[in-house]
Amino acid sequence: MRLLLPALLLAGAVSQEPLRPNILWITCEDISPNLGCYGDSTATTPNLDQLAVQGVRYTNAFAPIGVCAPSRSTLILGTFATSAGTHHMRCNGPRPDYLRCFPEYLRDAGWYTSNNSKTDYNFPSPKAAWDENGTKAHWRSRKPGQRFFSVFNFVSCHESQIRTGEAMKRAPTHDPAKAPIPPYHPDTPEVRKDWARYADNITTMDKQVGAVLKELEEDGLADDTIVFYFSDHGAGMPRSKRWLYDSSLKVPMMIRFPAKWKALAPSGPGTTSDRLISFVDYGPTVLSLAGVKAPAHMQGKPFLGDAAEKPREYIHGFRDRMDDRYDLLRAVRDRRWKYIRNFRPDLPWAQFISYMYEMPTMKVWQRLHDEGKLNEVQDRFFRTKPAEELYDTEADPWEIRNLADDPAHRETLDRMRAELRRWVLEIRDLGFLPEAELRTRFGSTPPHLAVRQEPKSYPLERLFDAADLASRGDPKSVELLDDPDGAVRYWGAVGCRVSGDKAKPAEEKLLKALGDSSVSVRIAAADALSRLGRLGEALPVLARGLQDENEWARLHAATVLDGLGAKADPVKEAIQAASKDKNEYVKRVIEHATGK
Repeated sequence: MRLLLPALLLAGAVSQEPLRPNILWITCEDISPNLGCYGDSTATTPNLDQLAVQGVRYTNAFAPIGVCAPSRSTLILGTFATSAGTHHMRCNGPRPDYLRCFPEYLRDAGWYTSNNSKTDYNFPSPKAAWDENGTKAHWRSRKPGQRFFSVFNFVSCHESQIRTGEAMKRAPTHDPAKAPIPPYHPDTPEVRKDWARYADNITTMDKQVGAVLKELEEDGLADDTIVFYFSDHGAGMPRSKRWLYDSSLKVPMMIRFPAKWKALAPSGPGTTSDRLISFVDYGPTVLSLAGVKAPAHMQGKPFLGDAAEKPREYIHGFRDRMDDRYDLLRAVRDRRWKYIRNFRPDLPWAQFISYMYEMPTMKVWQRLHDEGKLNEVQDRFFRTKPAEELYDTEADPWEIRNLADDPAHRETLDRMRAELRRWVLEIRDLGFLPEAELRTRFGSTPPHLAVRQEPKSYPLERLFDAADLASRGDPKSVELLDDPDGAVRYWGAVGCRVSGDKAKPAEEKLLKALGDSSVSVRIAAADALSRLGRLGEALPVLARGLQDENEWARLHAATVLDGLGAKADPVKEAIQAASKDKNEYVKRVIEHATGK
C-alpha cells in the first residue's frame, strides 16, 4: 500500500496536467493596424507593442466586412455570414441549430468558456456558447485546473466613442495637427480632431489590454495560455468602416505563444507572418489548438494546431444592407490585388446612413461636397460606383486608383473575377436574394439549411449571372423580367434601374411588373419607372410597399421614396404615416425623407 499510494498520487498529478493550452482572446473594435508595432506611432501603445515582441505579429489578417454584427457572425460560426443568412446588418436572422457557435464544441470537450461581454452575432446568442457571458465573465469562475477559452472585448475604440458628447467636450490628447489624414478625407479641423480622438481611444484601449495581461500574470497562467489580440474590423471613420477597402477589412492581429507551447507557433517571438488570414478561420483554428475536430459545415481554414491547412491564396469580403440602406458588394484579395464587385453601381458610396452621418468628419465632408470644395479623390465618395474596382494594394494602399479598365491588368481582373464567382457559388452566398424574399422564400426553414436540402429552391448560378448582367446595365437584362423565378425578375428590374434612360424600351415590361407576385419585384420595377418619369404609376406601388407585412419590403420602399425627394410629394401622407413603423430602420429613413 505504501508503494501504491505515491503511484496513484503521481498518476493523479499527471492527469491534471493540461494537455492543451488555455486560449485568451483580447479584442477591440473599429481600429486598423494603427499601432506602434505596425509602424504607426500616432497612438501610444506600449502594451500591444510588447505583446508583438513576445509573439507573432500578423500583417495580412482580414475581417470579411467592415462592420461589427456580420463580421462577428462569421467569426463565431466559422461560416461566412453570407452563407448563414446573417449578412444584413442587425438582421437578427434565423440560424439552423446545427450552425453552432464554435465555443459550444469547446464546452462539449470540457473547456470553460467565458465572454466579456459583447456578442452582437446578428442572431440571438445561444446560451450554450458560454459558461459565463456578461460584464463580469472571467476565466476565474472556472473549476480548478479546468482549461478555458476566454474573450475580453473592449469598446473604447468604437466609432461612437470618437463623437460622444463627453469626447466632443474635451480637447484631444493627441495633437490634431499631427494626425495623419488619408487622401480621400478633406483636411479640416473637424477631420483632424476625429482622427486625433481615434488615437486617444487606441491609447485607452492599450491600457485595458495591459490590465488583462497583468491579471493573467498574477494568476500564474501566462505560461500556459495562448493570447490572441485583434480588432473586429478596421477604423470607425467614414469610408473605412462599412466598406471593403483595406482601411475597413485589414486588422491588427498578434498571437503570443508561451515557451511551453512554442511548438504550436509558426515562428519565434518578435517575428511577423504575412500569411493571409480571414475571420472565418479563427474559430476552426481555436478548435484545432484545442484538439477538437471542427464540424464539416465550417468554411474556415485552421492556420495553427493539429488541423492546420496550407496558407490561403485569397481572402473574401462582402457588404449587404448597412443599417438603413441597401447595397450589394463582394470582394476578393490576394497578397497584392483587391477586386471589388459592385452589384448596385447605381447607388453612391455616400448613401445617407444616419448613424454614419453623426460623425463630424462625415458632416463636414458632405458640406464641402455640397459647396463644390473637394478635390477629385475626395469628391468621388459622393458619386455612383463603378461596377468593378481593381487595386494594386502595394502601390496604392489607400485604394484610390481603380485599375479595372486598364488593359495592362486584364489578366489579373479576369483571375479575380473568376475567383469571386467560384467563392460565391462554393459558400452558397444568399445575398443575391432581396432581403424581403430571403425571409419568405424558404418558409420556416432557415435559409442556410433550405438551400442545401433543396438546391433548386435557390438557383444561385442563374441569380449570380442575372446580377452580373443587371449591374453592368446590359440591355439584355430586361429579358430577365420574363423569368419564372421572382429573384431573377428582381434583377431584371434592377438592371433597368442601372440602365437609366436607356431602359426606356423596357417600360411596358416594367409596368407589367408593377403587378408581380413578388413585392421585391414590384418595388424594384417602381424604382426603375420612377427614374423614367413614370411617377404616376410608380408612386402608388411604393406607397403600398410602405404598408407591406414584410418589414424589409417596407424598408426597400422607404429607401426608394427617400431617394426621390420632392418627386414623392404626391404620396407624402403615406410617407408620414410610415414614421410610426415598428422597424427602427424604416423610421430612420422616413425621418430623413421628411426632414424631421
